[in-house]
Amino acid sequence: MPTTEELQQKREAAKEVIDVLQEISLLLNTKLNRTQLSLSVSLIENGVDPEALAVVIKELRKAGDKARNGSAESDLAD
Repeated sequence: MPTTEELQQKREAAKEVIDVLQEISLLLNTKLNRTQLSLSVSLIENGVDPEALAVVIKELRKAGDKARNGSAESDLAD
């Protein structure tokens, strides 16, 4: 069983990795927040295909934009 110090070192290393990935994400304008980025990394580490994940994220964004635009249009119609 890992010691408290080992667990702390693992947490710090994971935080550093996410920090670097967040900087890259900002440079690439992915519009993923820290939580979304962490979840994406976790999914990929657990075997999800990165390209498939990217497609799903894009589709979810399109659906969200469409839903927001649709609700804005229906608000204008009222």
